[in-house]
Amino acid sequence: MVSIRIPGFGHQDIRHVVFDYNGTIARDGILIKGVKEQMEKFTDQVKFHVITADTFGFVKKELCDVDCTLTIIPEKGQAVNKLEYIRQLGPEQTLCVGNGANDRMMLEQACIGIAVLQEEGLAISSLMAADLVIRDILEVFGFFQTPERLIATLRT
Repeated sequence: MVSIRIPGFGHQDIRHVVFDYNGTIARDGILIKGVKEQMEKFTDQVKFHVITADTFGFVKKELCDVDCTLTIIPEKGQAVNKLEYIRQLGPEQTLCVGNGANDRMMLEQACIGIAVLQEEGLAISSLMAADLVIRDILEVFGFFQTPERLIATLRT
């Protein structure tokens, strides 16, 4: 668990991290270099989840040796499926990361929602639903190593 007290934002005990796949931890269906290694560093602190409709069809191959729970959802109703998934985990203990319009509901409901702006872009609806924006997926792992970084950004 990663525990952090953010003045004006609240105390967060993060047990789960839910990633969208394409555009978030993958580019064109291929896992972004460094993501696997960073996930491995923190599996003793948080449980990683990847939820995707698997647009390119590579997700099982790309994540076969990554310590995470993979959930492939249908093309229809992706935003609702992602929201339901984090509701089962407990949104109050789940940090979510995504970039697409289908991520907006989970970003809004998570204890911390992080939108990532990379090559694929970032849907405005997800930008508005998130608590913060990062420019590279590898930056999210810095928050687990140095949680105080979140204080500087999220305190009110």
